[in-house]
Amino acid sequence: MPANMPRRVKWRKVQKGRNRGNATRGNTVAFGDFGLQSLDLGRVNSRHIEAGRIAATHFLHREGRVYIRIFPHKPISSKPLETRMGKGKGDVDVWTALVKPGTVLFEIGGVPKEVAKAALLRIAHKMPVRTRFVQRRHGL
Repeated sequence: MPANMPRRVKWRKVQKGRNRGNATRGNTVAFGDFGLQSLDLGRVNSRHIEAGRIAATHFLHREGRVYIRIFPHKPISSKPLETRMGKGKGDVDVWTALVKPGTVLFEIGGVPKEVAKAALLRIAHKMPVRTRFVQRRHGL
């Protein structure tokens, strides 16, 4: 079982739903000193998250700390190619995290600003949404 999926779920398959509005929670840098904030609505799946984590840890040479602020809770199902319609909903294909504008995706701490910015840029290239670099705001 992949690490980036829930251990137990109440329902194996869920309805599509709608992803609307801006992030009201999880929109500030909380654990590290610098973060990667989403500018778009979208779905970030477990493969994107893992690719970003590997890119950052490889660049940082295991210095500092990488915090993953999103978790893929939502299962996305799909039917196999060249399958006729009907016969029920398809199997779960991938697990995704629904991301809104303002959601902090990753954080980095324990490294200088330039190093963190370069590492977060490498993560940003792996993400399916537009992102920006943000810093922790002290005194709030």
